[in-house]
Amino acid sequence: MSKLIGPGKTVTLHFAIKLADGQVVDSTFDKEPATFTVGDGNLLEGFEKSLFGLEEGAKQTLKILPENGFGMPNPSNIHNVPRSQFEGVELELGLVISFSDAGKGELPGVVSEFDDKMVAVDFNHPLAGKQLDFEVEILQVS
Repeated sequence: MSKLIGPGKTVTLHFAIKLADGQVVDSTFDKEPATFTVGDGNLLEGFEKSLFGLEEGAKQTLKILPENGFGMPNPSNIHNVPRSQFEGVELELGLVISFSDAGKGELPGVVSEFDDKMVAVDFNHPLAGKQLDFEVEILQVS
């Protein structure tokens, strides 16, 4: 049986997602490895496809372009909200605020600018528009 990663394979791996400057965004190298089945939705499709053809025991750093990772920032995901809705909140650029979405789930937004009247809240994924280094060590493929 092939030990190459492809559709339907179950993969156990260690990974690190890093920004271009080397800052680690997420990593399993210092904890339990991750296991997923290709196509189960646990890993973004662009990350999965970058693993295709790798085999058990492989160690590599793969470049993930924004369109294959978290996408490009969408200007329509930036919403202007009246400052009055932030009564008692000490606003600062980069502050993450949790909002309720239509399905009563949590939706984090980042304060991207504000003045006395309005607050711009960015709901784009924080990694949108960024090229990422996806460092992997493939432990098992079945």
